[in-house]
Amino acid sequence: MEAYALLLAATLNAGTVLAIAALGLLINEKAGIVNLGAEGIMLCAAVAGFAAVVHSGSDGLGFAAGMAAGALLAAIFGWLVIWLGTNQYATGLALSLFGVGFSAFVGIGYVQARLPERPRFNGLGLGDLPLIGPALFRHHPLVYGAMALALGLIWFLYRTRGGLVLRSVGESPQAAHALGYPVRRIRLLAVVAGGALCGLAGAYLFGGVTMLQFHLQGQGVQSPSQFLTMLPYLATIVVLALISRNPTWIRVNMPASLGKPFHPGA
Repeated sequence: MEAYALLLAATLNAGTVLAIAALGLLINEKAGIVNLGAEGIMLCAAVAGFAAVVHSGSDGLGFAAGMAAGALLAAIFGWLVIWLGTNQYATGLALSLFGVGFSAFVGIGYVQARLPERPRFNGLGLGDLPLIGPALFRHHPLVYGAMALALGLIWFLYRTRGGLVLRSVGESPQAAHALGYPVRRIRLLAVVAGGALCGLAGAYLFGGVTMLQFHLQGQGVQSPSQFLTMLPYLATIVVLALISRNPTWIRVNMPASLGKPFHPGA
């Protein structure tokens, strides 16, 4: 049972990265923008956050640096696709490739750098409870923050006027523009906000594959790192295959103008 508790804890830690980035991309897509450059943003943000912590010793500054790097890259992406009308898919892929190369280049200088000692968390003393304590109450506050963020985003999108405006921009930017809403500025703000969340996810410095691999190796299971690395992509293919079999689900949940450029004068 203890092994399952540790596996659940590792899963929650690792899933936080993906959850925060997914929430950022959800904001993008609700505004009608497809950003395939999330991986590049997260990698650059990871380097920025790591460097900030190494030089300052502050996790807070590390998270802020990661979010700033993510927001900056997302703003550049938004300017290209929203104002210059470049193809969203091609621009996103270019951003992803740029992020992979740039982060590898900049990260060379931090290969031997080490982070300060990581604090141990024990939420309200509940981490000492048998089994459920290590599984649920010894996580970084950002793990619980991601859960609260998901609930908050649901409330924002479906219970506030701002969320309604954001969704209307994604569904019908022409109608939103006719009502006087600055469609392109709203889309840019959504892209920047999504990029900041992707940056926060990158700065969190946890990886699902790494955590899972450490856990399996700790249990005596030897698994090739390449196999574990491919699992997120394999899961994505499976999910996309399942989704594509249900056109009704796609029509209900996907904004009508997703990936389509908008020109106010058109």
